[in-house]
Amino acid sequence: MKKRIFLLILPFLCFCVSIKAQKFGYIDTEYVTSKLPEYINAQEEIEKLTSKWIKEVAAKNDELSKLEKAYRFEEVLLTEEMKVQRLKVIAEKEKEAKELQNKIFGFEGELFKKKQDIMKPVLDEVAKAVEKVAKQKKLDILFDKSSEGLAMLYTNPTHDYTDYVMEELGISPEQIKEKQEEEAKQTEENKENSNATKSKTNRKGAVSNFKKE
Repeated sequence: MKKRIFLLILPFLCFCVSIKAQKFGYIDTEYVTSKLPEYINAQEEIEKLTSKWIKEVAAKNDELSKLEKAYRFEEVLLTEEMKVQRLKVIAEKEKEAKELQNKIFGFEGELFKKKQDIMKPVLDEVAKAVEKVAKQKKLDILFDKSSEGLAMLYTNPTHDYTDYVMEELGISPEQIKEKQEEEAKQTEENKENSNATKSKTNRKGAVSNFKKE
């Protein structure tokens, strides 16, 4: 009976020993970056840009509001033709306001791109420091406790079993590489064909214009 119990708990003990053999650690990136002058300066620069762009969008919306208010106030005095013209101007201004807002604050808009450009050098330095410390302290995994779900900032490549899982599923790294090369080649061919078509169209246009003259 004792032998059977031992055999049952043996896999669990092996698992515990395996985990214990690995070294884990964590850092608080929010605290680290809050003490970095470069990060603070970058944040201030982003805030200034955000404030400037908010004012630009607000100015567009104010202009639109004034036009709408003036139209409502003068509507009874306008002819049908004048109403059409005024409403057309209002619609154009509304479109401009929406386009400006999307251009700046939309998905991958100016603000998003600026944040990446300004923050990237600072965050790259933090990432280098994280990797250096993890290797010096011989850590297998380093977590970020300020991130939801304890994001892994560093993992020892020796614990990456992705290729083994892919192999188990019948997917080899060579197949993926070949597919990527094929897709890149296809993209390049499509680009060349597109440029050739444009060039041909331009030549036809030039010949047509020459004949007209």
